[in-house]
Amino acid sequence: MSNDFSFSIKSIVFDENYHPSDSTRLTTNFANLARGERRQENLRNTLQMIDSRFNNLAHWDNPTADRYSVELEIISVEMRMDVEGGNDPLPLIEILKPNIIDKKTGERIDGIAGNNFSSYVRDYDFSVLLPAHNNNQATFGLPDDFGDFHGKLFKHFVNSSAYKAHFSKPPVICISASSSKTYQRTENRHPILGVEYQQNEFSSTDQYFEKMGMQVRYFMPPDSSAPLAFYFIGDLLGDYSNLELIGTISTMETFQKIYRPEIYNANSAAGRFYQPSLKNQDYSLTQIVYDREERSALAVKQGKYTEEHFIKPYKNILEQWAANYAL
Repeated sequence: MSNDFSFSIKSIVFDENYHPSDSTRLTTNFANLARGERRQENLRNTLQMIDSRFNNLAHWDNPTADRYSVELEIISVEMRMDVEGGNDPLPLIEILKPNIIDKKTGERIDGIAGNNFSSYVRDYDFSVLLPAHNNNQATFGLPDDFGDFHGKLFKHFVNSSAYKAHFSKPPVICISASSSKTYQRTENRHPILGVEYQQNEFSSTDQYFEKMGMQVRYFMPPDSSAPLAFYFIGDLLGDYSNLELIGTISTMETFQKIYRPEIYNANSAAGRFYQPSLKNQDYSLTQIVYDREERSALAVKQGKYTEEHFIKPYKNILEQWAANYAL
């Protein structure tokens, strides 16, 4: 018995007609926007914000600020286990991939896969395993092996033939800076990513992504309110073109303005020393409806789903695979 995992990749266009499939993680940011009475208006406004921000950053040879548009693909990853009784594919990861349309030349440019990152196993780790570990602890802490299994699964996926058949470059995952850490502005400035910040210490998320083989750097793009966290493999500044980086920034900054307006749609920009806060009152709301409390509740629900349908039934197989895993 080989006890190996293989991956299959499906994609669907994220546009104003998008409807989440039954297999989509409901906590996924883009799925949350596509529900309710205002779903189509939400989606249309979100996509317009992304296009506007892209053209704002890609301002050269773009006098009317409408040269580019961004099409988003939702990439769904399923995993199949080569074991008896494990033939049904298990939903594992969802990521976003921008495709950049140059309306002047007609060229279609691949963006960077990653962006938003959704993972069933991560839901389990943060919403089931971590609270259980800290239930009787006086101070918050992480289990010694926290994130080990998820990190190995992710690295296995990125190094898989399925990933390499679909994507030419490693993923870049872009999320909010941690509200529990303080960030200091440096003198380093990139023409697209903006000014670099450095955190005072690693957050639990930083440590989690490190086990996925990813480093982190924090940049506040031009005309932004706060730094974004960029998790990457290799060289963030050297491996990707300006347009590829703009695709990531415009997509994820738009989502963060919707989900965390207190930070990313604040009315004043981060200073030399900065600690993000969801208690900030000086911010503007977008015209897009989003239920943050519902998303948090669903993360717990889906973490428990993962425990019941994946972690518990295949515990011995998963532990054996993880113990023998090597790149």
